[in-house]
Amino acid sequence: MTVNTPLCFSGKKILAPMVRVGTLPMRLLALDYGADIVYCEELIDIKMLQCKRVINEVLETVDFVAPNERIVFRTCEREREHVVFQMGSADAERALAVAKLVEGDVAGIDINMGCPKEYSTKARMGAALLSDPDKIESILTTLVKGICKPVTCKIRILPSVEETVNLVKRIEKTGIAAIAVHVRKKEERPQHPVHCDVIKAISEAVSIPVIANGGSHDFIKEYADIETFQKATAASSVMIARAAMWNPSIFRKEGFCPLKDVMQDYIKYAVRYDNHYTNTKYCLCQMLREQLETTQGKKLHAAQSTQEICEVFEMGDFYEETTAVFEAKKTSFETKMQDEDDQMEDPDVIKMAVRFDK
Repeated sequence: MTVNTPLCFSGKKILAPMVRVGTLPMRLLALDYGADIVYCEELIDIKMLQCKRVINEVLETVDFVAPNERIVFRTCEREREHVVFQMGSADAERALAVAKLVEGDVAGIDINMGCPKEYSTKARMGAALLSDPDKIESILTTLVKGICKPVTCKIRILPSVEETVNLVKRIEKTGIAAIAVHVRKKEERPQHPVHCDVIKAISEAVSIPVIANGGSHDFIKEYADIETFQKATAASSVMIARAAMWNPSIFRKEGFCPLKDVMQDYIKYAVRYDNHYTNTKYCLCQMLREQLETTQGKKLHAAQSTQEICEVFEMGDFYEETTAVFEAKKTSFETKMQDEDDQMEDPDVIKMAVRFDK
Protein backbone atom coordinates (compact mmCIF):
# COMPACT_ATOMS: atom_id res chain seq x y z
CA MET A 1 0.00 0.00 0.00
CA THR A 2 1.14 3.56 -0.64
CA VAL A 3 2.38 5.59 2.30
CA ASN A 4 0.37 8.82 2.37
CA THR A 5 2.23 10.78 5.02
CA PRO A 6 5.08 13.28 4.83
CA LEU A 7 6.92 11.64 7.75
CA CYS A 8 10.60 11.19 6.89
CA PHE A 9 13.22 9.52 9.11
CA SER A 10 16.41 11.06 7.66
CA GLY A 11 18.23 13.92 9.40
CA LYS A 12 15.82 13.91 12.35
CA LYS A 13 16.11 14.44 16.07
CA ILE A 14 13.70 12.07 17.76
CA LEU A 15 12.22 11.59 21.23
CA ALA A 16 12.68 7.91 22.08
CA PRO A 17 9.85 5.74 23.41
CA MET A 18 10.11 5.66 27.21
CA VAL A 19 7.77 3.87 29.59
CA ARG A 20 5.88 6.35 31.83
CA VAL A 21 7.74 9.27 30.24
CA GLY A 22 6.51 9.36 26.65
CA THR A 23 2.97 10.51 27.41
CA LEU A 24 1.34 13.48 25.68
CA PRO A 25 2.80 16.33 27.81
CA MET A 26 6.39 15.18 27.25
CA ARG A 27 5.85 14.59 23.54
CA LEU A 28 4.40 18.06 23.02
CA LEU A 29 7.16 19.68 25.06
CA ALA A 30 9.83 17.89 23.00
CA LEU A 31 8.19 19.15 19.80
CA ASP A 32 8.14 22.70 21.19
CA TYR A 33 11.87 22.53 21.86
CA GLY A 34 12.73 21.22 18.39
CA ALA A 35 12.23 17.44 18.20
CA ASP A 36 11.14 16.38 14.71
CA ILE A 37 9.49 13.08 15.66
CA VAL A 38 8.19 11.82 19.00
CA TYR A 39 7.52 8.19 19.94
CA CYS A 40 4.92 7.33 22.56
CA GLU A 41 5.71 4.90 25.34
CA GLU A 42 5.37 1.22 24.44
CA LEU A 43 1.73 0.13 24.65
CA ILE A 44 0.82 -3.56 24.65
CA ASP A 45 -1.36 -4.83 21.80
CA ILE A 46 -3.80 -6.78 24.00
CA LYS A 47 -4.49 -3.73 26.18
CA MET A 48 -5.01 -1.50 23.15
CA LEU A 49 -7.47 -3.93 21.58
CA GLN A 50 -9.71 -3.54 24.64
CA CYS A 51 -9.85 0.23 24.10
CA LYS A 52 -12.55 2.35 22.60
CA ARG A 53 -11.61 5.41 20.52
CA VAL A 54 -13.25 8.50 21.99
CA ILE A 55 -13.22 12.11 20.77
CA ASN A 56 -12.72 14.24 23.88
CA GLU A 57 -14.39 17.56 22.98
CA VAL A 58 -13.46 19.24 26.25
CA LEU A 59 -9.71 18.57 25.94
CA GLU A 60 -9.74 18.50 22.12
CA THR A 61 -7.98 15.15 22.13
CA VAL A 62 -8.47 11.64 20.80
CA ASP A 63 -8.52 9.17 23.67
CA PHE A 64 -8.20 5.40 23.62
CA VAL A 65 -10.09 4.37 26.70
CA ALA A 66 -9.92 0.98 28.48
CA PRO A 67 -13.06 -0.72 29.87
CA ASN A 68 -12.11 0.56 33.35
CA GLU A 69 -12.21 4.15 31.96
CA ARG A 70 -8.41 4.48 32.13
CA ILE A 71 -6.85 6.48 29.31
CA VAL A 72 -4.33 4.16 27.66
CA PHE A 73 -3.30 6.53 24.86
CA ARG A 74 -4.15 10.20 24.39
CA THR A 75 -3.13 12.31 21.40
CA CYS A 76 -4.06 15.61 19.77
CA GLU A 77 -3.93 17.46 16.46
CA ARG A 78 -0.67 19.24 17.35
CA GLU A 79 1.35 16.02 17.17
CA ARG A 80 -0.62 14.07 14.56
CA GLU A 81 2.04 14.39 11.85
CA HIS A 82 4.93 13.79 14.25
CA VAL A 83 3.94 11.03 16.68
CA VAL A 84 4.90 7.39 16.14
CA PHE A 85 2.82 4.86 18.04
CA GLN A 86 5.05 2.18 19.55
CA MET A 87 3.48 -1.12 20.50
CA GLY A 88 4.61 -4.30 22.13
CA SER A 89 3.41 -7.33 20.21
CA ALA A 90 4.34 -10.91 19.46
CA ASP A 91 1.47 -11.57 17.06
CA ALA A 92 1.12 -10.22 13.51
CA GLU A 93 -2.68 -10.13 13.41
CA ARG A 94 -3.00 -8.44 16.80
CA ALA A 95 -0.38 -5.90 15.79
CA LEU A 96 -2.30 -5.16 12.59
CA ALA A 97 -5.59 -4.77 14.47
CA VAL A 98 -4.01 -2.20 16.81
CA ALA A 99 -2.32 -0.39 13.93
CA LYS A 100 -5.67 -0.06 12.13
CA LEU A 101 -7.26 1.22 15.33
CA VAL A 102 -4.80 4.10 15.72
CA GLU A 103 -3.38 4.78 12.24
CA GLY A 104 -5.73 7.69 11.50
CA ASP A 105 -4.46 9.56 14.56
CA VAL A 106 -0.69 9.00 14.30
CA ALA A 107 2.14 9.50 11.80
CA GLY A 108 3.65 6.02 12.03
CA ILE A 109 3.65 2.64 13.77
CA ASP A 110 6.64 1.06 15.54
CA ILE A 111 7.20 -2.40 16.95
CA ASN A 112 9.36 -2.65 20.06
CA MET A 113 11.99 -5.34 19.52
CA GLY A 114 14.55 -4.10 22.01
CA CYS A 115 13.01 -3.93 25.49
CA PRO A 116 15.03 -6.28 27.75
CA LYS A 117 12.61 -6.06 30.71
CA GLU A 118 11.15 -9.33 31.95
CA TYR A 119 7.51 -8.21 31.62
CA SER A 120 8.13 -7.80 27.90
CA THR A 121 10.38 -10.78 27.16
CA LYS A 122 8.20 -13.21 29.17
CA ALA A 123 5.38 -12.48 26.74
CA ARG A 124 7.84 -13.08 23.86
CA MET A 125 7.79 -9.39 22.98
CA GLY A 126 10.56 -6.79 23.00
CA ALA A 127 14.09 -8.20 22.91
CA ALA A 128 12.69 -11.76 22.88
CA LEU A 129 11.76 -11.19 19.22
CA LEU A 130 15.44 -10.80 18.32
CA SER A 131 15.85 -14.58 18.57
CA ASP A 132 12.80 -15.20 16.35
CA PRO A 133 13.47 -13.54 12.97
CA ASP A 134 10.58 -15.42 11.35
CA LYS A 135 8.15 -13.77 13.73
CA ILE A 136 9.81 -10.38 13.20
CA GLU A 137 9.37 -10.79 9.45
CA SER A 138 5.75 -11.88 9.83
CA ILE A 139 4.77 -8.94 12.06
CA LEU A 140 6.51 -6.27 9.99
CA THR A 141 5.38 -7.62 6.61
CA THR A 142 1.79 -7.81 7.82
CA LEU A 143 1.90 -4.21 9.04
CA VAL A 144 3.59 -2.83 5.91
CA LYS A 145 0.99 -4.50 3.68
CA GLY A 146 -1.95 -3.75 5.94
CA ILE A 147 -1.72 -0.04 6.78
CA CYS A 148 -1.06 3.24 4.97
CA LYS A 149 1.36 4.74 7.50
CA PRO A 150 5.11 4.07 7.67
CA VAL A 151 6.20 1.17 9.85
CA THR A 152 9.42 1.14 11.88
CA CYS A 153 10.95 -1.12 14.51
CA LYS A 154 13.42 -0.62 17.32
CA ILE A 155 16.00 -3.28 18.09
CA ARG A 156 19.10 -3.91 20.21
CA ILE A 157 22.29 -5.31 18.74
CA LEU A 158 23.02 -9.04 18.70
CA PRO A 159 26.17 -10.75 20.08
CA SER A 160 28.12 -10.20 16.85
CA VAL A 161 28.20 -7.52 14.14
CA GLU A 162 27.56 -10.14 11.46
CA GLU A 163 24.43 -11.46 13.19
CA THR A 164 23.11 -7.93 13.69
CA VAL A 165 23.71 -6.89 10.07
CA ASN A 166 22.10 -10.09 8.75
CA LEU A 167 19.01 -9.50 10.88
CA VAL A 168 18.72 -5.86 9.82
CA LYS A 169 19.04 -6.83 6.14
CA ARG A 170 16.18 -9.27 6.61
CA ILE A 171 14.14 -6.59 8.37
CA GLU A 172 14.81 -4.12 5.55
CA LYS A 173 13.25 -6.56 3.04
CA THR A 174 9.90 -6.33 4.85
CA GLY A 175 9.50 -2.80 3.47
CA ILE A 176 9.72 -0.83 6.71
CA ALA A 177 10.50 2.89 6.52
CA ALA A 178 13.34 2.99 9.07
CA ILE A 179 14.99 1.03 11.86
CA ALA A 180 16.03 2.37 15.26
CA VAL A 181 19.00 0.64 16.87
CA HIS A 182 19.89 0.86 20.55
CA VAL A 183 23.67 0.52 20.57
CA ARG A 184 23.81 -2.07 23.34
CA LYS A 185 23.12 -5.78 23.62
CA LYS A 186 19.98 -6.91 25.44
CA GLU A 187 21.91 -7.82 28.60
CA GLU A 188 23.74 -4.47 28.72
CA ARG A 189 22.59 -1.45 30.68
CA PRO A 190 23.15 2.34 30.41
CA GLN A 191 26.48 2.20 32.26
CA HIS A 192 27.91 -0.11 29.58
CA PRO A 193 29.73 1.59 26.68
CA VAL A 194 27.90 2.00 23.36
CA HIS A 195 28.93 0.02 20.28
CA CYS A 196 29.02 2.78 17.65
CA ASP A 197 30.91 0.51 15.24
CA VAL A 198 27.87 -1.81 15.01
CA ILE A 199 25.49 0.98 13.97
CA LYS A 200 28.12 2.14 11.48
CA ALA A 201 28.18 -1.34 9.97
CA ILE A 202 24.37 -1.41 9.85
CA SER A 203 24.21 2.04 8.22
CA GLU A 204 26.62 0.90 5.52
CA ALA A 205 24.74 -2.36 4.92
CA VAL A 206 21.19 -1.07 4.37
CA SER A 207 19.55 1.71 2.36
CA ILE A 208 16.72 2.59 4.77
CA PRO A 209 17.32 5.27 7.43
CA VAL A 210 19.05 3.97 10.56
CA ILE A 211 18.23 5.79 13.80
CA ALA A 212 20.93 5.66 16.48
CA ASN A 213 19.77 5.40 20.09
CA GLY A 214 21.56 4.95 23.43
CA GLY A 215 24.02 7.83 23.45
CA SER A 216 22.80 9.74 26.51
CA HIS A 217 25.44 8.31 28.87
CA ASP A 218 28.55 8.47 26.68
CA PHE A 219 27.81 11.19 24.15
CA ILE A 220 24.81 13.45 24.52
CA LYS A 221 25.15 16.10 27.20
CA GLU A 222 23.96 19.10 25.12
CA TYR A 223 22.45 19.89 21.72
CA ALA A 224 25.77 19.93 19.82
CA ASP A 225 26.47 16.37 21.01
CA ILE A 226 23.53 15.03 19.02
CA GLU A 227 25.45 15.64 15.79
CA THR A 228 28.61 14.17 17.33
CA PHE A 229 26.73 10.95 18.13
CA GLN A 230 25.21 10.88 14.64
CA LYS A 231 28.65 11.16 13.04
CA ALA A 232 30.14 8.51 15.35
CA THR A 233 27.46 6.04 14.29
CA ALA A 234 27.06 7.19 10.65
CA ALA A 235 23.33 7.01 11.31
CA SER A 236 20.61 8.90 9.43
CA SER A 237 19.00 10.23 12.62
CA VAL A 238 19.39 10.26 16.39
CA MET A 239 16.85 9.10 18.95
CA ILE A 240 17.25 10.49 22.48
CA ALA A 241 15.90 8.90 25.66
CA ARG A 242 17.38 9.74 29.06
CA ALA A 243 18.98 13.06 28.11
CA ALA A 244 15.52 14.20 26.95
CA MET A 245 13.84 12.76 30.03
CA TRP A 246 16.19 14.80 32.25
CA ASN A 247 15.66 17.98 30.24
CA PRO A 248 13.59 17.92 27.02
CA SER A 249 15.10 21.25 25.96
CA ILE A 250 18.09 19.13 24.84
CA PHE A 251 16.35 19.45 21.43
CA ARG A 252 16.74 23.24 21.47
CA LYS A 253 19.38 24.58 19.05
CA GLU A 254 19.94 27.65 21.22
CA GLY A 255 20.84 25.50 24.22
CA PHE A 256 19.10 24.40 27.40
CA CYS A 257 16.28 26.38 28.97
CA PRO A 258 16.47 26.81 32.76
CA LEU A 259 15.10 23.65 34.37
CA LYS A 260 12.54 25.67 36.32
CA ASP A 261 11.04 26.97 33.05
CA VAL A 262 11.10 23.49 31.49
CA MET A 263 9.23 22.00 34.45
CA GLN A 264 6.64 24.77 34.44
CA ASP A 265 6.09 24.28 30.70
CA TYR A 266 5.68 20.56 31.31
CA ILE A 267 3.15 21.18 34.09
CA LYS A 268 1.13 23.48 31.81
CA TYR A 269 0.74 20.65 29.30
CA ALA A 270 0.01 18.16 32.08
CA VAL A 271 -2.85 20.34 33.35
CA ARG A 272 -4.04 21.32 29.87
CA TYR A 273 -4.35 17.66 28.87
CA ASP A 274 -5.52 16.30 32.23
CA ASN A 275 -2.49 14.05 32.67
CA HIS A 276 -2.79 11.71 35.65
CA TYR A 277 -0.96 13.27 38.58
CA THR A 278 1.14 10.15 39.29
CA ASN A 279 2.55 10.25 35.76
CA THR A 280 3.16 14.01 35.98
CA LYS A 281 4.95 13.55 39.31
CA TYR A 282 7.10 10.73 37.97
CA CYS A 283 8.30 12.80 35.00
CA LEU A 284 9.03 15.85 37.14
CA CYS A 285 11.04 13.69 39.55
CA GLN A 286 13.16 12.46 36.61
CA MET A 287 13.90 16.10 35.75
CA LEU A 288 14.74 17.11 39.31
CA ARG A 289 17.13 14.17 39.81
CA GLU A 290 19.74 15.26 42.37
CA GLN A 291 17.45 18.08 43.53
CA LEU A 292 14.88 15.62 44.89
CA GLU A 293 16.29 16.10 48.40
CA THR A 294 15.68 19.86 48.29
CA THR A 295 12.61 21.37 49.97
CA GLN A 296 10.87 21.61 46.61
CA GLY A 297 11.80 18.02 45.75
CA LYS A 298 10.38 16.72 49.01
CA LYS A 299 7.15 18.68 48.49
CA LEU A 300 6.83 17.24 44.98
CA HIS A 301 7.38 13.74 46.33
CA ALA A 302 4.59 14.30 48.88
CA ALA A 303 2.08 15.76 46.37
CA GLN A 304 -1.07 13.68 45.97
CA SER A 305 -2.88 15.55 43.19
CA THR A 306 -2.25 17.72 40.15
CA GLN A 307 -3.36 20.73 42.17
CA GLU A 308 -0.76 20.00 44.87
CA ILE A 309 1.94 19.60 42.21
CA CYS A 310 1.00 22.99 40.78
CA GLU A 311 1.20 24.56 44.23
CA VAL A 312 4.73 23.16 44.70
CA PHE A 313 5.80 25.08 41.59
CA GLU A 314 3.80 28.23 42.43
CA MET A 315 1.28 27.51 39.69
CA GLY A 316 -1.86 27.25 41.80
CA ASP A 317 -3.56 30.12 39.96
CA PHE A 318 -2.84 28.50 36.59
CA TYR A 319 -4.43 25.26 37.80
CA GLU A 320 -7.55 27.04 39.08
CA GLU A 321 -7.98 29.07 35.88
CA THR A 322 -7.44 26.11 33.54
CA THR A 323 -9.73 23.73 35.39
CA ALA A 324 -12.43 26.43 35.54
CA VAL A 325 -12.28 26.76 31.75
CA PHE A 326 -12.62 22.98 31.38
CA GLU A 327 -15.56 22.81 33.77
CA ALA A 328 -17.30 25.56 31.79
CA LYS A 329 -16.67 23.72 28.50
CA LYS A 330 -17.88 20.46 30.00
CA THR A 331 -21.08 22.09 31.25
CA SER A 332 -21.63 23.73 27.86
CA PHE A 333 -21.23 20.43 25.99
CA GLU A 334 -23.53 18.59 28.41
CA THR A 335 -26.20 21.28 28.02
CA LYS A 336 -25.86 21.15 24.23
CA MET A 337 -26.18 17.36 24.20
CA GLN A 338 -29.24 17.53 26.45
CA ASP A 339 -30.86 20.09 24.14
CA GLU A 340 -30.17 17.89 21.12
CA ASP A 341 -31.65 14.87 22.91
CA ASP A 342 -34.76 16.89 23.76
CA GLN A 343 -35.20 18.03 20.15
CA MET A 344 -34.97 14.46 18.89
CA GLU A 345 -37.84 13.28 21.05
CA ASP A 346 -41.33 12.78 19.61
CA PRO A 347 -43.12 16.17 19.63
CA ASP A 348 -46.48 14.41 20.07
CA VAL A 349 -45.41 12.89 23.38
CA ILE A 350 -46.10 14.98 26.45
CA LYS A 351 -43.75 14.49 29.37
CA MET A 352 -44.94 15.06 32.90
CA ALA A 353 -43.95 14.00 36.39
CA VAL A 354 -46.14 11.18 37.69
CA ARG A 355 -46.13 10.08 41.28
CA PHE A 356 -45.84 6.35 41.81
CA ASP A 357 -47.60 4.95 44.83
CA LYS A 358 -46.50 1.46 45.78
